[in-house]
Amino acid sequence: MTIDRSSMTALKVTLIGFAALASAMGVGRFAFTPLLPLMQAHAGLSLRQGAWLAGANYIGYLVGAMLCSMRVPATRHAVRYGLVAVALLTLGMGVTGRYDVWLVLRFGAGVASAYVLVGVSAWALPALAGHDRSVWSGWLFAGVGVGISLAGLLVLLAGARGYPPAASWLALGLASTAVAAIAWAPMRAAGASAAASAATQHAGRLSTDDWRLVLCYGTFGFGYIIPATFLPAMARDVIPDPAVFGWVWPVFGATAALSTVAVALGSSRMKSRRVWAIGQLVMAAGVLVPVLWPGIAALLVAAVCVGGTFVAMTVAGLQEARRIAGVNAARLMAAMTAAFALGQLAGPIVVALAATNGTRHAAGPSLLAVALLLAGAWALWRSPD
Repeated sequence: MTIDRSSMTALKVTLIGFAALASAMGVGRFAFTPLLPLMQAHAGLSLRQGAWLAGANYIGYLVGAMLCSMRVPATRHAVRYGLVAVALLTLGMGVTGRYDVWLVLRFGAGVASAYVLVGVSAWALPALAGHDRSVWSGWLFAGVGVGISLAGLLVLLAGARGYPPAASWLALGLASTAVAAIAWAPMRAAGASAAASAATQHAGRLSTDDWRLVLCYGTFGFGYIIPATFLPAMARDVIPDPAVFGWVWPVFGATAALSTVAVALGSSRMKSRRVWAIGQLVMAAGVLVPVLWPGIAALLVAAVCVGGTFVAMTVAGLQEARRIAGVNAARLMAAMTAAFALGQLAGPIVVALAATNGTRHAAGPSLLAVALLLAGAWALWRSPD
């Protein structure tokens, strides 16, 4: 593929992709997580309702990923319109208090965030490779963790000051609006090279190894989603003060951001498939610890173990897809993202079905998550590099 170096430098690609992922994933996907305990306190939201709201977002993410896998979108459209949708749908969460509307808004945000993730990955990874800056992918995907951390800090501050959840939704929506505005023109300029890349792709059947990656990515989706959705709510059950339990999510995001940079810097020493397998083992330990030793310390350990692996595993998985699929990488990435979305959709649904009072119901789903993560790690470790 030919990269237009004059119109889009490696630094510009990294910064735009970083900001896009911070908005799409940190806000469109995960802003609900730190806001869940505040919505429980201020809006009377039950844990079961919270689980279905999370599930609506994951259904949307699944739908978006499946649409991308069936018809690979033009990256400029996927990123630009996806970012605009994330901004508008997030603002909508702050202007209505109707639960049925929230379900629709969170579904739409899931669809939009899937388009942005697939679009950014399909555009930015080959663009950086064309500039001989593949190692910068760590900084690119650090946007996910930074977005999560900044959203968590904003919600932490709002909760400590007693602001209602609507204020946080509006602030996050305005931040996402700014990102969409900043990325609009550069992504339009990036359209020519992105379209040329898309034209070289063709529909092909996934190989056995492709399907191995798809299935393992699905176990990853189920494995991480319970702590990724319910860590702050679990912490609130232990310590009700938002100035304390609210720190769990920023820690999660900060470790996610740092891990991607570390993985990218060490990518020359270990193959991405090995990084992915080891990440699943560490994540399994993080999911298991709060089940065995409930308490705020265990939840912080879980935040570090899960937050420190889930974005790094995303990077490793997408890099592996690009390595083995070549010009069909975008299609394999979309199929993996769809499997991931299906796995993470199952998580909140299992939690909702198991919900009674409090969050102890998470023990059973958490143990299932551990088993799936270990199975995925074994399959990756034994598979050909």
